[in-house]
Amino acid sequence: MITAPPRKVIYDTDPGVDDAMALYYALAHPAIEVVGITTTFGNVTVEQAAVNALYLNALAGRSIPVTQGAAAPLVKPLEPPPAHIHGADGLGNLPARTLHRHQLDPRSSARFTVDMARANPGEITLVAVGPLGNLSQALTLEPQLPELLHEVIIMGGSILEPGNASPVAEANIWNDPHAADHVFTAGWALTMVGLDVTHQVILPVSLFKKIADHHRHPATDTLHHAVGFYANFYSALYPHVAAIHGCFGHDVLAFIYLASPELFTVEMGRVRVATQGLAQGQTIMKRKDSIDYPQNGWGSDIPLTQVCMKVQAEACKADLEKILMSPWLTR
Repeated sequence: MITAPPRKVIYDTDPGVDDAMALYYALAHPAIEVVGITTTFGNVTVEQAAVNALYLNALAGRSIPVTQGAAAPLVKPLEPPPAHIHGADGLGNLPARTLHRHQLDPRSSARFTVDMARANPGEITLVAVGPLGNLSQALTLEPQLPELLHEVIIMGGSILEPGNASPVAEANIWNDPHAADHVFTAGWALTMVGLDVTHQVILPVSLFKKIADHHRHPATDTLHHAVGFYANFYSALYPHVAAIHGCFGHDVLAFIYLASPELFTVEMGRVRVATQGLAQGQTIMKRKDSIDYPQNGWGSDIPLTQVCMKVQAEACKADLEKILMSPWLTR
């Protein structure tokens, strides 16, 4: 039996509790090789995002390159980070942090992405789970990036599910809508994993306690603490989430899709992002390609996006538990 080599991934992130969950799932999964972590503003400032990425990397005993990238949106004003959701430090207000010697790669996140794509043409998948400024900047540096990357998977947006930053907008896209529209119209193999599926996967804190008790390791202890803070926010907002004291598995769903796409039902359509007004940040999908709309911006020159619309939630939870309970950590 021939086993395929692990998929090379650049992880573009703004850690963030669910970002940490996603990172550790990716590091634990035998079919995924994280070759770089690029950071952006979003859940925290970009400076704090870089600090958190280095810290999570060090706790897990890895030495993956980490870069610092976009500090603000392309056009709209920068919003303050949502400390009430992720904590002021992005990881649920950790009581203490272990010292480490890991340092940032000096390149910007956009430059690192371009360098890696040129060095590994057709081999790298980029998984982006924050605002999309780094990817937009990388496109500007290298217009051929869609041909150089194998595919792009975005955790962001929503088609039918109500938004979480406005009635129609998901937070990652709302944070930098101009960058997002640039990314959605660039022409790569693009999959959107948005609120339509992430709001269907509720992960209980008890699962992360089970994982932490099993490993007895600083990395999973940190994740358990962070998820507890995150779950308190969601449990106060949604009664059905409070019933199990859990949280939505937003960012980790992008990696579960990468590893197990059969757990998702997808639709193909042209996706644009509203960049101003009450609908700012809304991801709008042309679901009926047979209709020739009079409004400009929906023609055949706009590339198709694969959008996740349904998910096998219980299978995703079982997969997450299996992967994070595996022997992936060293002391």
